[in-house]
Amino acid sequence: MTTRFRVGELTIDRVVESEFAVLAPAEVYPDCSDAHIRRDLDWLAPRFYDRAAGKLILAFQGFVIRSGGRNIMVDTCVGDCKQRRRADFHQQRWGWLDTLRAAGFRPDDIDVVVCTHFHVDHVGWNTRLEDGRWVPTFPRARYLFVQAEWDYWRSEAGRPGRERTGDYIGDSILPVIEAGLVDFVAADHRIDPAVFMQPAPGHTPGMVCVGMQSRGERAIIVGDLLHTVLQLKHPDWSTRFCADPVRSRETRLDFLEQHADTDVLVLPAHFPAPTAGRIRRAGEAYAFRFVGED
Repeated sequence: MTTRFRVGELTIDRVVESEFAVLAPAEVYPDCSDAHIRRDLDWLAPRFYDRAAGKLILAFQGFVIRSGGRNIMVDTCVGDCKQRRRADFHQQRWGWLDTLRAAGFRPDDIDVVVCTHFHVDHVGWNTRLEDGRWVPTFPRARYLFVQAEWDYWRSEAGRPGRERTGDYIGDSILPVIEAGLVDFVAADHRIDPAVFMQPAPGHTPGMVCVGMQSRGERAIIVGDLLHTVLQLKHPDWSTRFCADPVRSRETRLDFLEQHADTDVLVLPAHFPAPTAGRIRRAGEAYAFRFVGED
């Protein structure tokens, strides 16, 4: 599944690997109770919450930005053939490269790869399995890795997260470093005149958003700054996967305050179709208006 958005002279292709009911609300949010879900069920189900499964519906997807004659891939999903502790991600055959080709991109067409952060579902297609070895999926690209993110995940502080998930550093990060395709950059790195990275620490120490501006129009890919739509109604909720829940909350609240009631097109990593939309104030909290709903 693909969807295309236009931002001035830029285009953004949403390239979906999967979209399904995957996480129980309490597994994501320690502050979420059954009472919260019951109270919000009228708008959560069936679009964002599967009643029968008791799980939230998340998309796993990447975004390709066409800018200045280059193709910039943001996030690379879960990946195929990966050894993972979560059964939903283990040894899958998503065939995401076929979806990418259907959107008009071969692996050799990608010039830049940005991972908003190094969680397992954002780095998987950095590599693919070839003759029993993990090789870079995008051999002509420069992979832009935030130095602070890499430093964290190879440190002792990052070890619990690595062990919880499976060795995605070994199969999805190290091979592209060893191939000499990585540029370690600051979190505020400018990719080109229209596309730039912005620090968004908390969920992980080096997480970034990817902002765009062209002909007066703006968009921003926000990674896991917003994990599900519940964080619009409950903006103080951080996830169990946040390395620093307090910092994550502060970053999210600042972002929501800055972008509410503006024309900025926001693309969270895991919001289901059509993913993109705009933030609106709703009393003391916020709401997300998907494209076509405003």
